[in-house]
Amino acid sequence: MTSDDPTAEQARTRGRGLLMFLRDIAVIVVVALVVSFLIKTFIVRSFFIPSGSMEDTLQIDDRILVDELTPLWTDYARGDVVVFEDPGGWLDPQPAGEDVPPVLEAVDGLLTLVGLSAGDSDDHLVKRIIGLPGDHVVCCNAMGQIAVNGVPIDELGYLKLPEGDTAASNDPFDVVVPEDALWVLGDNRDRSWDARYHQDEPGGGFVPIENVVGRVFLLTWPLDRFGLVDGHHEVFRGVPDPEDAAEDETAVTGG
Repeated sequence: MTSDDPTAEQARTRGRGLLMFLRDIAVIVVVALVVSFLIKTFIVRSFFIPSGSMEDTLQIDDRILVDELTPLWTDYARGDVVVFEDPGGWLDPQPAGEDVPPVLEAVDGLLTLVGLSAGDSDDHLVKRIIGLPGDHVVCCNAMGQIAVNGVPIDELGYLKLPEGDTAASNDPFDVVVPEDALWVLGDNRDRSWDARYHQDEPGGGFVPIENVVGRVFLLTWPLDRFGLVDGHHEVFRGVPDPEDAAEDETAVTGG
């Protein structure tokens, strides 16, 4: 027996319409989360800056975007600012924080997973590439400059140094970068616990390229400083490749 009550039929129609609407919303949300996850995993990732080691290029609480995709095609370049996972021993153990309600912790974990939050920023570091695989990096010459493959580089365009100090590092070093690794330093050179201070650890102060998340390309917050992050590649323009530098040294010494 069927009902011819138009009111009941309208109610059923509205109920089906609401269910279809909720279904469509759920599909949109799921698709958005999947797309965000894929973008975060393979293309672009967001981080915030927890320390002043890269001042004045990057400042505490800045928000940045990291390009994960392009370096896979073009490799990294000297001068690139990169985010990387701790190679081991670079970060102090994090103190126990305040208890966070499990629901909020789960939400933040989900947002971090899909790239809408930067909850894992404290587990990563950000520095500037000074030496690529095979490079011979030495500090410092009589003018306080770092030399890469025998060529001094002028870093004053991005370095933050104490007033009256012109040395690129007050701690000398002389390293050859292994294959598949990088030599990285902070722009705030006297306030950066970077490669120089980890040479006695198993990794020798070098960052394995496999630990690098990607290249920082955009500062998104605060809005008054929104813009591209400069790699200052012109500083390294005259630096020869390691093979060419070795050939020149052999020619000079007559080897």
